[in-house]
Amino acid sequence: MSAVEDRIAQLGLSLPETATPAGVYVPAVRTGRYVYTAGQLPLVSGTLPTTGKVGAEVTPEEAKDLARTAALNALSAVKSVAGDLDNVARVVKVTGFVASAPDFTGQPGVVNGASELLGEVLGDKGVHARSAVGVAVLPLDAPVEVEIQVELTD
Repeated sequence: MSAVEDRIAQLGLSLPETATPAGVYVPAVRTGRYVYTAGQLPLVSGTLPTTGKVGAEVTPEEAKDLARTAALNALSAVKSVAGDLDNVARVVKVTGFVASAPDFTGQPGVVNGASELLGEVLGDKGVHARSAVGVAVLPLDAPVEVEIQVELTD
């Protein structure tokens, strides 16, 4: 097991199997030293633990936990093309999409769930640029979706 996966286990988590795409795309693509993931939903064993809009059916705290799960799924997608998460030199960018009730403006706090997980797992290599975007709806009525771009060591 890699050092990164050891840290994931120390957090009481495990790296899930890479999610099966919901459309005609792949979970991640490597080009040179960079990996770009597709948007990752907070699927747990293939299902969404909750659905709906943040600020309506889903609380910001629940959504923050879901963003954390989506980031873990994104790391799984990175591993699927990088071979080993110890090959991650740094997370370059995180984009979080938050299905939001019309008056909800706390998207940055929700996406903090993803950013915090990456920091816990990767330390300084997890520091990144980020966008937190409110949207009307996401696939499968998911409350959040996260995509990441990472640079590899080789």
